[in-house]
Amino acid sequence: MASARERILDSYEDILIRDGERGATMEAVAAAADVSKGGLLYHFPSKEALVDGLAERLEALAARDRELMIADPEGPARFYVRTSMYENSPLDRALVAMARLAQQGHPKAQASFTLIQVQWLDALEAHLGSRRVARAIKLMGDGLYYDAAFFEGASSERQTEEDLNDVLAIVDLVVREGARAGGK
Repeated sequence: MASARERILDSYEDILIRDGERGATMEAVAAAADVSKGGLLYHFPSKEALVDGLAERLEALAARDRELMIADPEGPARFYVRTSMYENSPLDRALVAMARLAQQGHPKAQASFTLIQVQWLDALEAHLGSRRVARAIKLMGDGLYYDAAFFEGASSERQTEEDLNDVLAIVDLVVREGARAGGK
């Protein structure tokens, strides 16, 4: 069973994803986590502490994702795009929750979100040898993720394995052409 701290962060994520920042009151988070308000305040004495906890969670999950990306036998570019399909994973949930805060102009959320985006881009560039090619790959993956995370339920078109394979073929082409052009 998850610790009270993890249940609180899970509940905070859930509420942010479902109801946004306004719905994520301390009372609502405590109730959803099935802890007393005192129990919540013991772990997170303020809403800022909750945001800090979520940022720490997101940054740790993103660091693990980067490790997997760098070690992937198909290469970081294919990994980044291949894993850009929203799956409701812990990383997906933390990303969407933090994005909800960043959209509202929350400085810590914006800084955390920016940090992980730059780190992913830097990891791609280190492998590909070009910031431009890395950015193109990242934008492809980000577009897939955005589409899947925010519009899949609203559209009758779901991303398929065939769609992903088509995009991966384009990734291979961009990487090949970028290498041929000398990574300019």
